[in-house]
Parts: sequence; structure tokens; C-alpha cells
Amino acid sequence: MSTTEEISFRDHIPTADQKTGKRIWIYPRKPEGRFYTARTWLSWFLLALLFVGPFIRINGNPLLMMNIPARKFSVFGVLFWPQDFYLFALMLITGFIMLVLFTAIYGRVWCGWLCPQTVLMEMVFRKIEYAIEGDAHQQRQLHEAPWTAGKVFKKFLKQGIFFALSFIIGNWLLMYIIGSESWIKLVTDDPRHHTTGLTAMIGFTLLFYGIFSRFREQACTFVCPYGRFQSVLLDNNSIVVAYDHKRGEPQQRYSKLQPYEQRKAEGIGDCVNCRMCVDVCPTGIDIRNGTQLECVNCTACIDACDSVMDRLKFPRGLIRYASNNGIMTGQKLKVTPRIVVYTVILCILTGLLSFLLATRTEVETNLLRAPGTLYQTQPNGDISNLYLVKLMNKTTRAVPVELRLESTAGRLQIAGQALVAPPRGLAESAVIISLPREALPQSSVHIEVGVYHEGRRIKVLKTNFLGPSPASQP
Repeated sequence: MSTTEEISFRDHIPTADQKTGKRIWIYPRKPEGRFYTARTWLSWFLLALLFVGPFIRINGNPLLMMNIPARKFSVFGVLFWPQDFYLFALMLITGFIMLVLFTAIYGRVWCGWLCPQTVLMEMVFRKIEYAIEGDAHQQRQLHEAPWTAGKVFKKFLKQGIFFALSFIIGNWLLMYIIGSESWIKLVTDDPRHHTTGLTAMIGFTLLFYGIFSRFREQACTFVCPYGRFQSVLLDNNSIVVAYDHKRGEPQQRYSKLQPYEQRKAEGIGDCVNCRMCVDVCPTGIDIRNGTQLECVNCTACIDACDSVMDRLKFPRGLIRYASNNGIMTGQKLKVTPRIVVYTVILCILTGLLSFLLATRTEVETNLLRAPGTLYQTQPNGDISNLYLVKLMNKTTRAVPVELRLESTAGRLQIAGQALVAPPRGLAESAVIISLPREALPQSSVHIEVGVYHEGRRIKVLKTNFLGPSPASQP
């Protein structure tokens, strides 16, 4: 790598022409190797989970549902309502800290192995492109070839499949918002009854189609903020996809007349400048320039370099998972103060979240005094107050609830029928609480009401009870 290249490679992105600013279309070579095989199997699992997920039920609830219009969320079968927003927010914060900790140690493994953009682009759309148009050199030839019937057929076939897949993906993501049951009713109904929803779905389809057919790696380079977080999350101990420049430099083309032992004796590096690592990169970078914003740690360059090393009978690992300290000094992963701090924060948040989830009640209950009402004096001399009780059932079954006055002697009466919270619904009722005069040493006293389900107390409600002032009592 020349001095000029070392200085200039960070001044521009590899997918834009330096003079005109126009986009340079990338034709990545089809990768092969152990990491690509592992990523393929993991991707099939993730894709299967994506398409099966809307139909998985845990305790009758969806595995994952983010119904923002209805303000109802389900995560691993646990329903969350607006009253549980603090839990949902805490869960997001915990997930973010976990991602920060994981990145500080293992770099951008998420981007290359788990990110939906990478999985769908590289393991679905890119594979379809390879199947229809061939490998990188064949795609370039097809692009430069005149428009013939064969070229038109291949281009329209690919774009048609891309659009159909985008429509399917949009519909599947919709199921994660409204639920599979509502989605089935929606798509089996007359589309003229849902023109707004259909228009929105076509818009989402065009968005996904544009991302996977044209925008591609630019989603990672320009839109996703995660790559920019690297500058503050990574350090010299972070494990990333790295080129061992100590072993690889200086570069020189391979010659059969120059055995490996002779190259090493003459101080020549193991890199033969074959550019295979560049050819397979889906973002078009040269990993030999070091860690870069555009690198998604997809490991395609590792597989390509290992295949070259195997053919030349050189040791593998010229490009590998390693830290900068590991390459420079051979030092293994070191636990830094920052990693310790992230780990402590993550443990605290995880413990707090676990405690709140364990103590979370299935029925949210509120007891408030009826607005605009005063105390009433009963014929037997007791004082009564009118309250309103609301029950929010977070489960998929009906939950009968009993209220008991616990803090003092008195009587609690529910207006109408027994309290039963409907599945995923709200129940309301009026409650009359009566206390004897002698239980009111002052005009306002605190009382406690227990909420029971199947004989087990699930919550204690505290409220105020109003009565006459002691001076006005006979």
C-alpha cells in the first residue's frame, strides 16, 4: 500500500467517484468458506424465525407484537400496556447497553451476522442475484452488454422477484404490528374496504424494494448510525475483522520461483496483493487499510484470504478476528475499566428489569374517589364514600377479582355484579366503602384495600377516606 493510498483512503468512500461524485456500483464476488457457511445456517434460522414468529403463541400471546396504534405490546408472550411503558423503556435501555458492551468487546458482530439488513441483503436478495445473473464478472458483463431478449428477461425476472419478496416482507412485518389474526382478516377481506392500508403497504413495499435493489450498502454507510458509534465504542482491545499488517507487509505478488521460506527470509509479507478481500466485500472497502466505518464485519474477506492462503500453502489468518493489540503485541483480550463499567451497569439494569417483571401483576388496578362526591351518612350512622375501580387485564383469560377492606373495620360493597376483568380488556365498577364514626378520629384517614385473585392477594391499594370533622360529630 503506497503512502498516497494510506493518506487518501479515508478521505472518500469507495462507492463514490472522487471526481464526479457519482456512485460506483459494487459487484461483490460470491463468497465461499467456513464463515460464510456458518452465516448461511444462522441466516436460515433467523429467516425461519422471522416468518414463523407471528404465529408463535406463548400463554396465548404473540411471541413479538408492537401494536403502536392500539398501544399494546407483546414481548416473548408477555403483554405490555401503556401502564407498563417504564418496563418497555427499561428493556430498550438494557438492550442498548448490552449492544454497547458486546461491541466494545467483539466489535460489529451484530452487523455482519444478525442485522436484518445484512441477512436479507446478503443471504436472500444477493443469492437470488447470483442465481439469475451469475457471479461478479458475469454481472458486469451483463450490465455492459446491449439490451437483448436474454438481458431483458434476466433483469425483469430479478426485479420482479425482488418486488414480490419486498411485498411479502412488508406484509410479514405488518403481522408483528397488528398480529397474525388481524392480518389474516385484513388480507381475506375486500381490499376496497382497506384502501388506506393497502396504499401504505404498497408504499412500504416500494421502500423495501428500493433498499434491496438499489440503496443496498448505502443503508449501512449513510443511514445506520451504528457504524458511527464505532469510534466511541471500539478501542485497541476490541475484537474486529482485521488485517495483520505486521505479517502481510510489504506486499508482493506470488511467484512459484520464490518459496514461502524465501519470502520470509527476504522480509516479504504474506499478502500477495490478489485483492480477493476487496472483490468479495459487499461495501467495497479494502480491509488492508484498517478498521473502517463501512466494514460490517461480514467475514467475507476472511474466507477469501484463507482460500488464497490454502492454495499457496501459506498459514491462514492473515485476515482474522483480532484486536489491534493482539496484532501488534500478541496480547489477548484484556478486560478494561470501560468493559467493567458497562458490565456493572448491564448487571444492575438486568437485575432491576428481572425484579420488576417478577413482581409485575397480571391485573393493573386503580381505586380513586368518585370526582365531585362527598361523604354520606348512612341510616345506622356509618359514613360512606363512593369510589371508582378500574381493572386492566394483561392476560388472555378472564380474571375474577375480589376487593377486601383491610386496614380498618368497615364494609366494602361493589355496585352491580362481581368484578371480572375480561381478557386483554378493561373492567370498571363503583365501590362503596362504609366506616363507623368511631373509626374516624379526623376528617380524613388512610385506608387500604386488598385485591385478591383466587384467594391470593395480588396488590394493596391505598386511598383516603373522607368524613365529618371531629368538632361536628355529636
